[in-house]
Amino acid sequence: MKRVELRPARPRLRRASRALGWTAAGAALGASALAGFTAWTISGPKRPWPPYTFTPFEIGMDAEDVRFTSSDGVRLAGWWFEDPDADTVVICCHGHRGGKDEMLGIGPGLRRAGHSVLLFDFRGSGESADGPQSLAFHEQADLRAAVDWVRRRRPDAHIAVVAFSMGAATALLTAADDDRIEALVLDSPFATMSDVIAANYRRYHLPFTRLIPLADGATWLRYGYRFAQVRPVDAIARVAPRPILLLHGTDDRVVPYEHALQLVNAAQPGAVELVTFEGVDHCGGYFADRLGYIARVDAYLRRVLTAGRAR
Repeated sequence: MKRVELRPARPRLRRASRALGWTAAGAALGASALAGFTAWTISGPKRPWPPYTFTPFEIGMDAEDVRFTSSDGVRLAGWWFEDPDADTVVICCHGHRGGKDEMLGIGPGLRRAGHSVLLFDFRGSGESADGPQSLAFHEQADLRAAVDWVRRRRPDAHIAVVAFSMGAATALLTAADDDRIEALVLDSPFATMSDVIAANYRRYHLPFTRLIPLADGATWLRYGYRFAQVRPVDAIARVAPRPILLLHGTDDRVVPYEHALQLVNAAQPGAVELVTFEGVDHCGGYFADRLGYIARVDAYLRRVLTAGRAR
């Protein structure tokens, strides 16, 4: 009878263990790389190329080029559309990776309706200088600097902010601690930074529960802030009794509509007027009906700021 020798299983187990170890290490490395990429995508310096934008020239409206400085020394650029007869000033805030040129619809539209308007670039965008960037954290200093500039230019004017996406979240967080802002019009703001990032991870079928803490840590180490410091849902109640108009599309793929409902529920009762755009994607309400959108915002600001003056 032929003798059969059984090979010990231990070498095979060691090989399998090493393979699993390398697989786990690769998965961890991949998750860390994706988290770092997320942090850079949100907060890292990035400007479009080529750097061509539209200006007030394209719409045939005169505007004054203005410059002012944020509290941490970042030089900011803006366009000032003045109506000398207006007693209201509207500051418009663009979204993430946007610029003031993207507001050459709503801004001049509100100027024609009888408001003075300031459009400006957040740090790292448009004509503004580079500086520490974020998703609505560092940008709060920029909006405060814009309010400072308006207050110097028009000390008796009533100040409102019309803002979009990240700019809307920034405006909400800023207004909670700055009562010089008398009214807010917020288009598609997010309720919490972590939830909006998780929603976008889910869009690409990524393991968001594992990636969010890693991306948070990478953001803290590289850009100096935590996701927990960007929670408009925790700030909205402090805006009361100042009024808020909240606009959001039901088919928003960047900031899901549920964020609007979270913000309304967290606000003081009756403080928020919610306008829902059925079937509309992120910040698409303006493009669905440009004239109607401008008229709605103008009418709202006139109503609530007149009521504020009466009080």
